[in-house]
Amino acid sequence: MRFLLLLLPLAALLGCQPAPEQAATVVTTDDLGRRLTLPAQPRRVLALAPSMTEMLYAVADTATIVARVPQDNYPAAVLQKPVVNNYPVDLEKLVLLRPDIVFTIDGITPVDDAQRLQEVGVPVFYQRFRLVDDVFTGLEKLGRLLGRPARGRRVADSLRTELKALVAAPKRAAPPTVLAITWQDPIYCYGQNTLFTDQIRLAGGQNAVTETFPQPYPALTREYILKLNPDVLLGGTFEKMDSTFFKNYPELRRIKAYQNRRVFAITGNLMERPGPRVVEAVRELQQLLKK
Repeated sequence: MRFLLLLLPLAALLGCQPAPEQAATVVTTDDLGRRLTLPAQPRRVLALAPSMTEMLYAVADTATIVARVPQDNYPAAVLQKPVVNNYPVDLEKLVLLRPDIVFTIDGITPVDDAQRLQEVGVPVFYQRFRLVDDVFTGLEKLGRLLGRPARGRRVADSLRTELKALVAAPKRAAPPTVLAITWQDPIYCYGQNTLFTDQIRLAGGQNAVTETFPQPYPALTREYILKLNPDVLLGGTFEKMDSTFFKNYPELRRIKAYQNRRVFAITGNLMERPGPRVVEAVRELQQLLKK
């Protein structure tokens, strides 16, 4: 309610602007099952997640992208856009940008914020990615929503072709188990119900975390990691992890990944963002597993 009261002057200001011609709309459902009415030809769009910003740059007319969030850094052209905060969402500034659609992903933007924006006429479209192919279908969906279906299909088909060639090589009989660390204290990792599980499968390995936790990125105890005994650990170079992670948890030096020096750094932007560089992420993982 306080948000709506704060926005009353903004709504009045926007209401004083000349009314545009009645635009065509489409009714659709986002990946959370939320029913939305969107303009058929959106002219002002933005994303509240860096992965979605990358997808917009892959599919949209970039002139229609009106802002970025602080974490955006790819492609370089995005740095020329004005910034709107997403943690927490700067609702007032976002409304002043007058977007036709705001895009985000499941788990990034609170649904309550999306509902507040909806109440003042700003629709928020969520996408959800659990498999690499979900990213491809998401790009196609984005193309349809932006009135650029052919562009969305071309980008998705190109990525599918690239991935097919990448994973065509014979797989190992016993895929190495891989534990990917996202934070050291406490120890958080990529859980079974994250995109990483499919990425590492396509790269020729398997997520060492086979149990599905309620949280996508569960906190693990040292005892649990010792039980997992992963073949590969991702989270930093061997030297860096040896002086930090393994120094703090010396008993974890017993795991196979440490014993065989199969501890590697990964490019965070690739691993963290379910966007058009997802095939590049699979390629990086594939190369690491060959070491």
